[in-house]
Amino acid sequence: MKFLDEFRDPGKAQTLLREIQGLVKKIPLARERPIWLMEVCGGHTHTIFRYGLNQLLPKEIEFVHGPGCPVCVLPRGRIDDCIALAEQPGVIMTSFGDAMRVTGSKKNLLQAKAEGADIRMVYSPLDALAIARRHPDKEVVFFGLGFETTMPSTAMTVLQAKKDGLRNFSLFSNHITIIPTIKAILDSPGTQLDGFLGPGHVSLVIGVSPYDFIARQYRKPMTIAGFEPLDLLQAIWMLLQQLAEGRCQIENQYQRVVSNEGNTPALNAIQQVFELREFFEWRGLGSIDQSGVRIREAFTAYDAERKFSLPNITIADPTSCQCGEVLKGAIKPNQCKVFGTTCTPESPLGALMVSTEGACAAYYQYGWIDKNEIQPVTR
Repeated sequence: MKFLDEFRDPGKAQTLLREIQGLVKKIPLARERPIWLMEVCGGHTHTIFRYGLNQLLPKEIEFVHGPGCPVCVLPRGRIDDCIALAEQPGVIMTSFGDAMRVTGSKKNLLQAKAEGADIRMVYSPLDALAIARRHPDKEVVFFGLGFETTMPSTAMTVLQAKKDGLRNFSLFSNHITIIPTIKAILDSPGTQLDGFLGPGHVSLVIGVSPYDFIARQYRKPMTIAGFEPLDLLQAIWMLLQQLAEGRCQIENQYQRVVSNEGNTPALNAIQQVFELREFFEWRGLGSIDQSGVRIREAFTAYDAERKFSLPNITIADPTSCQCGEVLKGAIKPNQCKVFGTTCTPESPLGALMVSTEGACAAYYQYGWIDKNEIQPVTR
């Protein structure tokens, strides 16, 4: 990667913005309604708001925030299962930091830790494996979650555990897949989208070709984008070029990282350890067929769902929380009735306010709410 400043150059940004403005004028539908572009990845959402791209871009372009935040789409029942695991005697639960603040039906992992459960934040699944080596008398469980971006490291950790003969390590798998998710959005009644900004990190692993169905079957263009301001501006310019020319293709702006075929060693590790579930429950999107993965039979000894007894109960979201509507792009975060009042980063009601990739957190953190106008909540 080149110097970071090159991807934040104001002069180049102004050039791209002028080009984008010119392209918008060539797109007939922009004279009738906004051009709706979905950024699938929460990392893109934060870049858009952190650098004020939505204010710089023409008013005819409107972003629809997608479900590409794995912490945000995790249903409350799976959080309850994780807490139930953590509270079993002799268990050390390990988790990424942002997942520890997502609330289940009664509490989150941080609250369970405060009540005495041995729950530790880690930066990779290999950290959890190291804990298992140091504590052979304990059962160490890793709370695995994420799209194909994080699946390879989890799969390789399971492979390493088997190679080392570590029997006190297991995985609570909540990994999910991006392709069925996008298809579910496109199949959702009333969905109106004109194009997609494709997720760069996921595409680094799976490549470009898996998205072909979006253009072929649904006639929607996609541009896989990087995460710097100029990356996104160029990707938007590429999408608008397609719309102006009446083309519908899957293009790759993030060529310095993403290849057409993806990362073969990573895909091989995923294929070796995981298999598709028949279905998986998503917060706000419901059950999506073959959208999650579980551990294959050959690695049963490392599957926490088989090793321990779990409640496995579906828990509905609070009626006041509208995370589901935000995830589907039906409303903006600041249109949620509890945004910035009963739901804040300090006291989150929904997962979208918790995660570093959550759309609600982006709106709140980068000033898309006038905090002086929020009425205090009487408790």
